[in-house]
Amino acid sequence: MIEINLLPGGGNKRRRTSGTGTAKFNPRAWFAGIGEKITDKYLLGGVGATALSVAIIAVLFISQATRASSLEEAEMKALKDSTQFSAVLNAKAKAESTRDSLYKQIAIIKSIDDTRYLWSHLMYEISNALPQYTWLKEITQTSAPKSVAAADTVKRRADTATSPKAKADRERALKARSDSLLADAKEIKFRLVGHTVDIQALTRFMKSLEASPFIQNVQLTRSDLVLNEGKEVTEFSLEAETQAPPAFAIKTVPLIVSAVR
Repeated sequence: MIEINLLPGGGNKRRRTSGTGTAKFNPRAWFAGIGEKITDKYLLGGVGATALSVAIIAVLFISQATRASSLEEAEMKALKDSTQFSAVLNAKAKAESTRDSLYKQIAIIKSIDDTRYLWSHLMYEISNALPQYTWLKEITQTSAPKSVAAADTVKRRADTATSPKAKADRERALKARSDSLLADAKEIKFRLVGHTVDIQALTRFMKSLEASPFIQNVQLTRSDLVLNEGKEVTEFSLEAETQAPPAFAIKTVPLIVSAVR
């Protein structure tokens, strides 16, 4: 049987309508189709590794950017604080330098003051120890005079050191030298030359000197018979050293100056 369509375009319309009605998008089927088409496991691994690398790079970039921003803020704050307190720090360093210099000068003055009465004590001790029928002709210092002010030259030669460790080492060396010079300035050697008419008096004189808290190492270096004003006497020579006395041996009294009207 032959059918004739008398409506113009009727067959095309029916085919067009039926075509548009059956074409629907299905994502699951689309991805399933892609999965069926891509069967190479190495290609899948490469795609996954690439995606993972991109994700890691993005995370690292974001974290580094955040850290850089925080470091810049901290740097700006530190720079502002440094600028604000630089004047205070410079004034503090200058004040500490002046203070240290004054401390050293006071220490030198104190050390000189501690040794200026040394010979007064020695003369007093020698006078008290001198027995009867014995007299002295000469008292001479045999050791070279020492000055505690020489310690300041060490500071000036070592001022080129600027690191904290070098500065601490310099301060320790300076203090040790100052203490050494102060101890040396308090210990001097001297010679006593005198006459006596009794050899036993010379023995008592030496024992009395050794008993003094200011004198030590008393030694007889020479003993001869000589004529003094027509009489025979014994001329002796003694070598001795000073020593630092204990604290109770030194007595101080306040100095009171009355006003003169």
